[in-house]
Amino acid sequence: MTTHTGHMHSAKRSRPFAEGLTVFAAVILMIAGVLDILRGVMAIAEDEVFVSTPDYVFQFDLTGWGWVHLALGAVAVLVSLGLFQESLWARVAGVAIAGLIIIANFLSLPYYPVWSIVMIAFSAFIIWALCVTRWDDSGSALH
Repeated sequence: MTTHTGHMHSAKRSRPFAEGLTVFAAVILMIAGVLDILRGVMAIAEDEVFVSTPDYVFQFDLTGWGWVHLALGAVAVLVSLGLFQESLWARVAGVAIAGLIIIANFLSLPYYPVWSIVMIAFSAFIIWALCVTRWDDSGSALH
């Protein structure tokens, strides 16, 4: 295929590793996953960094929240590894995991408010980065 500048471009290029926004999403998801794992461990150990809010509508046991964050973090790390290979399953799972991370952090806002907001923002960037890349019929990203 010839472009308007006269350069030849292959319609189907082999890309063994992700590029651009997919790499961005993979890195941010990996960071968010590791931080969620650490947050989960802190909550399971009932660390003193968490605040106690007695009048919050969504009251949960801190240890229970620790297990939720630990599980979400572990899955996020695994999915981010798939994103580095530009796997379609990882892209779909990445959007789903980032959405679940947003929900979990919203529900745990009173326990660790500032960090919950940071994680919500990270996850929103992940969803954006994974959704803006177009795909061709063969499942490869078009950049």
